[in-house]
Amino acid sequence: MKKLALTLVIAQTCMAAGALAQDATATLSVSLDGIENGSAIPEKFAYCAPDGQGQTKDGGNVNPAISWSGAPVGTRSYALIVVDKDVPASFELANQPGKTIPADFPRQNFYHWVLVDIPGAMTNLPEGVDSKGVVPGGRAPGKTGYGIDGQNDYAKAGKGQGGEYDGPCPPWNDERLHHYHVVVYALDVPSLGLSGNFGGKQAEDAMKGHILARGETVGTYTQNPKLIGK
Repeated sequence: MKKLALTLVIAQTCMAAGALAQDATATLSVSLDGIENGSAIPEKFAYCAPDGQGQTKDGGNVNPAISWSGAPVGTRSYALIVVDKDVPASFELANQPGKTIPADFPRQNFYHWVLVDIPGAMTNLPEGVDSKGVVPGGRAPGKTGYGIDGQNDYAKAGKGQGGEYDGPCPPWNDERLHHYHVVVYALDVPSLGLSGNFGGKQAEDAMKGHILARGETVGTYTQNPKLIGK
Protein backbone atom coordinates (compact mmCIF):
# COMPACT_ATOMS: atom_id res chain seq x y z
CA MET A 1 0.00 0.00 0.00
CA LYS A 2 2.87 2.36 0.92
CA LYS A 3 4.60 1.51 -2.35
CA LEU A 4 1.42 2.34 -4.31
CA ALA A 5 1.04 5.65 -2.48
CA LEU A 6 4.69 6.52 -3.18
CA THR A 7 4.22 5.67 -6.87
CA LEU A 8 1.19 7.95 -7.05
CA VAL A 9 3.06 10.82 -5.40
CA ILE A 10 5.99 10.43 -7.83
CA ALA A 11 3.61 10.35 -10.82
CA GLN A 12 1.76 13.45 -9.64
CA THR A 13 5.05 15.27 -9.04
CA CYS A 14 6.27 14.44 -12.54
CA MET A 15 3.00 15.60 -14.07
CA ALA A 16 3.20 18.90 -12.18
CA ALA A 17 6.82 19.39 -13.22
CA GLY A 18 5.89 18.71 -16.84
CA ALA A 19 3.09 21.25 -16.72
CA LEU A 20 5.41 23.86 -15.20
CA ALA A 21 8.09 23.17 -17.80
CA GLN A 22 5.54 23.68 -20.55
CA ASP A 23 4.48 27.01 -19.05
CA ALA A 24 8.03 28.21 -18.33
CA THR A 25 8.68 29.54 -21.83
CA ALA A 26 11.67 31.70 -22.71
CA THR A 27 11.28 35.30 -23.83
CA LEU A 28 11.82 36.56 -27.36
CA SER A 29 12.80 40.15 -28.06
CA VAL A 30 10.29 41.60 -30.58
CA SER A 31 10.65 45.01 -32.22
CA LEU A 32 8.67 46.96 -34.80
CA ASP A 33 10.23 49.60 -37.04
CA GLY A 34 8.54 52.93 -36.34
CA ILE A 35 6.57 51.71 -33.29
CA GLU A 36 8.06 51.80 -29.80
CA ASN A 37 6.55 49.53 -27.17
CA GLY A 38 3.60 51.36 -25.59
CA SER A 39 3.58 54.16 -28.18
CA ALA A 40 1.03 55.20 -30.82
CA ILE A 41 0.86 53.33 -34.13
CA PRO A 42 1.33 55.67 -37.15
CA GLU A 43 -1.58 56.00 -39.59
CA LYS A 44 0.65 54.43 -42.24
CA PHE A 45 0.12 51.06 -40.53
CA ALA A 46 -3.61 51.53 -39.80
CA TYR A 47 -6.61 50.32 -41.80
CA CYS A 48 -8.54 53.50 -40.92
CA ALA A 49 -7.46 57.01 -40.00
CA PRO A 50 -9.28 60.07 -38.64
CA ASP A 51 -10.64 62.26 -41.43
CA GLY A 52 -10.23 65.51 -39.48
CA GLN A 53 -13.99 65.92 -39.15
CA GLY A 54 -14.58 63.49 -36.31
CA GLN A 55 -15.06 60.39 -38.44
CA THR A 56 -12.84 58.15 -40.59
CA LYS A 57 -11.11 57.46 -43.91
CA ASP A 58 -8.77 54.77 -45.29
CA GLY A 59 -5.36 54.52 -43.67
CA GLY A 60 -2.15 53.28 -45.24
CA ASN A 61 -2.73 49.66 -44.10
CA VAL A 62 0.94 48.75 -44.60
CA ASN A 63 2.24 46.02 -42.32
CA PRO A 64 5.14 47.25 -40.17
CA ALA A 65 8.56 45.62 -40.32
CA ILE A 66 8.94 43.12 -37.48
CA SER A 67 12.11 41.49 -36.16
CA TRP A 68 12.76 39.09 -33.30
CA SER A 69 15.66 37.42 -31.56
CA GLY A 70 16.48 35.11 -28.66
CA ALA A 71 14.86 31.90 -29.90
CA PRO A 72 16.01 28.84 -27.97
CA VAL A 73 17.67 25.78 -29.45
CA GLY A 74 15.04 23.51 -30.97
CA THR A 75 12.97 26.26 -32.58
CA ARG A 76 11.59 24.90 -35.85
CA SER A 77 9.06 27.58 -36.81
CA TYR A 78 7.44 30.80 -35.62
CA ALA A 79 3.89 32.11 -35.43
CA LEU A 80 2.81 35.74 -35.43
CA ILE A 81 -0.42 37.00 -33.90
CA VAL A 82 -1.59 40.63 -33.85
CA VAL A 83 -4.62 41.09 -31.60
CA ASP A 84 -6.58 44.06 -30.27
CA LYS A 85 -8.06 43.14 -26.88
CA ASP A 86 -10.08 46.37 -26.55
CA VAL A 87 -12.68 45.84 -29.30
CA PRO A 88 -16.33 46.31 -28.24
CA ALA A 89 -18.12 43.02 -27.63
CA SER A 90 -20.91 44.26 -29.92
CA PHE A 91 -21.02 46.99 -32.54
CA GLU A 92 -24.49 48.54 -32.26
CA LEU A 93 -22.97 51.80 -30.95
CA ALA A 94 -19.92 51.84 -33.22
CA ASN A 95 -19.44 54.94 -35.37
CA GLN A 96 -22.90 56.27 -34.54
CA PRO A 97 -23.18 60.10 -34.56
CA GLY A 98 -24.29 61.47 -31.22
CA LYS A 99 -23.37 58.25 -29.38
CA THR A 100 -20.26 56.99 -27.64
CA ILE A 101 -18.91 53.59 -26.60
CA PRO A 102 -18.08 53.90 -22.88
CA ALA A 103 -14.59 52.89 -21.78
CA ASP A 104 -16.10 50.23 -19.49
CA PHE A 105 -18.21 48.68 -22.26
CA PRO A 106 -17.63 44.87 -22.53
CA ARG A 107 -14.70 43.96 -24.78
CA GLN A 108 -13.47 41.07 -26.96
CA ASN A 109 -10.35 40.03 -28.87
CA PHE A 110 -10.10 41.07 -32.53
CA TYR A 111 -7.33 39.47 -34.61
CA HIS A 112 -5.61 41.67 -37.19
CA TRP A 113 -2.90 39.30 -38.42
CA VAL A 114 -2.55 35.54 -38.12
CA LEU A 115 0.60 34.07 -39.67
CA VAL A 116 1.87 30.57 -38.86
CA ASP A 117 4.58 28.19 -40.14
CA ILE A 118 7.11 31.00 -40.47
CA PRO A 119 10.37 29.16 -41.25
CA GLY A 120 12.65 28.67 -38.26
CA ALA A 121 15.55 30.34 -40.08
CA MET A 122 13.64 33.63 -40.40
CA THR A 123 14.01 36.40 -37.83
CA ASN A 124 12.19 39.28 -39.52
CA LEU A 125 9.36 40.27 -41.84
CA PRO A 126 9.88 43.38 -44.00
CA GLU A 127 7.52 46.34 -44.11
CA GLY A 128 4.79 45.85 -46.72
CA VAL A 129 5.51 42.14 -47.27
CA ASP A 130 1.96 41.13 -46.28
CA SER A 131 -0.01 44.30 -47.03
CA LYS A 132 0.67 47.51 -48.92
CA GLY A 133 -2.77 49.14 -48.58
CA VAL A 134 -6.52 48.68 -48.21
CA VAL A 135 -7.82 46.17 -50.78
CA PRO A 136 -11.56 46.29 -51.58
CA GLY A 137 -12.97 42.85 -50.77
CA GLY A 138 -9.82 41.95 -48.84
CA ARG A 139 -7.20 39.33 -49.66
CA ALA A 140 -7.50 35.56 -49.48
CA PRO A 141 -5.70 33.65 -46.70
CA GLY A 142 -3.21 31.00 -47.74
CA LYS A 143 0.41 30.01 -48.22
CA THR A 144 3.10 32.62 -48.78
CA GLY A 145 6.87 32.54 -49.11
CA TYR A 146 7.18 33.37 -45.40
CA GLY A 147 4.44 31.22 -43.83
CA ILE A 148 0.70 30.58 -44.00
CA ASP A 149 -1.72 33.47 -43.56
CA GLY A 150 -4.84 32.71 -41.59
CA GLN A 151 -8.01 34.78 -41.59
CA ASN A 152 -8.17 37.98 -39.60
CA ASP A 153 -11.41 39.19 -38.01
CA TYR A 154 -12.22 41.74 -40.71
CA ALA A 155 -13.87 38.78 -42.44
CA LYS A 156 -16.29 38.48 -39.49
CA ALA A 157 -16.90 42.23 -39.68
CA GLY A 158 -18.03 41.93 -43.30
CA LYS A 159 -14.94 43.55 -44.82
CA GLY A 160 -13.97 40.80 -47.23
CA GLN A 161 -11.86 37.66 -47.07
CA GLY A 162 -9.65 38.72 -44.15
CA GLY A 163 -6.38 37.22 -45.38
CA GLU A 164 -3.01 38.76 -44.56
CA TYR A 165 -2.49 41.89 -42.44
CA ASP A 166 -5.20 44.51 -41.89
CA GLY A 167 -4.32 47.23 -39.42
CA PRO A 168 -6.14 49.14 -36.67
CA CYS A 169 -9.59 50.61 -37.26
CA PRO A 170 -11.25 51.20 -33.87
CA PRO A 171 -14.62 53.01 -33.80
CA TRP A 172 -14.14 56.78 -33.87
CA ASN A 173 -16.63 57.17 -31.02
CA ASP A 174 -14.90 54.68 -28.66
CA GLU A 175 -13.80 56.21 -25.36
CA ARG A 176 -11.18 53.50 -24.77
CA LEU A 177 -7.66 53.66 -26.18
CA HIS A 178 -6.99 50.43 -28.10
CA HIS A 179 -3.89 48.29 -27.52
CA TYR A 180 -2.47 46.10 -30.30
CA HIS A 181 -0.43 43.14 -29.10
CA VAL A 182 2.13 41.98 -31.68
CA VAL A 183 3.16 38.55 -30.41
CA VAL A 184 5.78 36.21 -31.90
CA TYR A 185 5.97 32.57 -30.77
CA ALA A 186 8.93 30.21 -31.21
CA LEU A 187 7.61 26.67 -31.73
CA ASP A 188 9.09 23.18 -31.59
CA VAL A 189 7.30 21.98 -34.74
CA PRO A 190 7.89 22.99 -38.38
CA SER A 191 4.15 23.26 -39.06
CA LEU A 192 0.93 23.58 -37.06
CA GLY A 193 -0.95 21.70 -39.78
CA LEU A 194 -3.45 24.53 -40.31
CA SER A 195 -5.01 25.49 -43.63
CA GLY A 196 -8.08 27.21 -45.02
CA ASN A 197 -9.91 29.94 -43.11
CA PHE A 198 -8.43 29.33 -39.67
CA GLY A 199 -8.40 32.30 -37.32
CA GLY A 200 -6.41 33.59 -34.39
CA LYS A 201 -8.10 31.42 -31.77
CA GLN A 202 -7.53 28.26 -33.84
CA ALA A 203 -3.85 29.18 -34.26
CA GLU A 204 -3.46 29.80 -30.53
CA ASP A 205 -5.10 26.47 -29.74
CA ALA A 206 -2.85 24.63 -32.21
CA MET A 207 0.26 26.13 -30.57
CA LYS A 208 -0.53 24.76 -27.11
CA GLY A 209 2.18 22.38 -25.98
CA HIS A 210 4.59 23.57 -28.69
CA ILE A 211 5.65 27.02 -27.45
CA LEU A 212 9.36 27.32 -26.61
CA ALA A 213 9.43 31.11 -26.31
CA ARG A 214 7.25 34.17 -26.88
CA GLY A 215 7.67 37.92 -27.00
CA GLU A 216 5.52 40.91 -27.77
CA THR A 217 5.42 44.62 -28.47
CA VAL A 218 2.27 46.64 -27.83
CA GLY A 219 1.20 49.67 -29.87
CA THR A 220 -1.80 51.92 -29.27
CA TYR A 221 -4.30 53.51 -31.65
CA THR A 222 -7.48 55.56 -31.57
CA GLN A 223 -9.66 57.53 -33.95
CA ASN A 224 -11.42 59.39 -31.14
CA PRO A 225 -10.29 63.06 -31.36
CA LYS A 226 -10.43 63.31 -27.54
CA LEU A 227 -7.89 60.50 -27.15
CA ILE A 228 -5.45 61.21 -29.97
CA GLY A 229 -2.03 62.00 -28.53
CA LYS A 230 -2.64 60.17 -25.25
